[in-house]
Amino acid sequence: MMEPIVQYKDVHKSFGDTHVLKGINLDIYPTEKIAIIGPSGSGKTTIIRLLMTLEEPTEGDIIVAGENLWKMESGGKMKTANEKHLREVRKNIGMVFQHFNLFPHKTILDNCVTPLVQVKKMKKSEAVELSKQMLDRVGLGEKYEAYPANLSGGQKQRVAMARALVMKPKIMLFDEVTSALDPELVGEVLEVIRDLAEQDEMAMVLVTHEMDFALEIADRVLFLDDGVIAESGTADEVINKSDNPRLQDFLRRFRKEEV
Repeated sequence: MMEPIVQYKDVHKSFGDTHVLKGINLDIYPTEKIAIIGPSGSGKTTIIRLLMTLEEPTEGDIIVAGENLWKMESGGKMKTANEKHLREVRKNIGMVFQHFNLFPHKTILDNCVTPLVQVKKMKKSEAVELSKQMLDRVGLGEKYEAYPANLSGGQKQRVAMARALVMKPKIMLFDEVTSALDPELVGEVLEVIRDLAEQDEMAMVLVTHEMDFALEIADRVLFLDDGVIAESGTADEVINKSDNPRLQDFLRRFRKEEV
């Protein structure tokens, strides 16, 4: 049996008095593609922000490739992880954000080269070569010297994907990557994700509202509701066949909004 690359073990997260995640238990396997759906405020984005170390769990453990992400051993005891430990464990994780998070003063090539040189300590020439390969892959081979301000939203999101891909992560996180885009630009971004899902062996977790896309590429769909995983199964089982009343209500409201 394949070992999970990521494990959430009874993970809770509170923001003040608001209990956002209420005991998440989840195994993510190498190469697995997972889509997370659910209403606003259900905790979808918080799940992946904890894995990217952008938020710290209130309780519970997250294990990445056998290493506890938020805790480390020191003097025979477990204590809160320091920044060096967090960096080391999360080096296999990449994330693409809703709002791109590109450096506006750098070309798109330099946006990809910078993390390779600064984080992976790669030689500049090697970083440039790898960055060009990834920009070519996402269809931006003629835009190396362009700046983010000169790109469409879809192109910016593809740069963000290339920047994450150059780090060669074993798990890639996507946080509602199409929700900030004009409708006519959504397809080009989904096409890149589709290509990654088909050709790459990395695990992928997508927080998404693109139900048809989830049906197409996800091995597993999780429905989050009020901080818990209320439904989990294949895309067909969750989206088309579940009789969970909360899920059915969510899908009805979602489809009504689409029309």
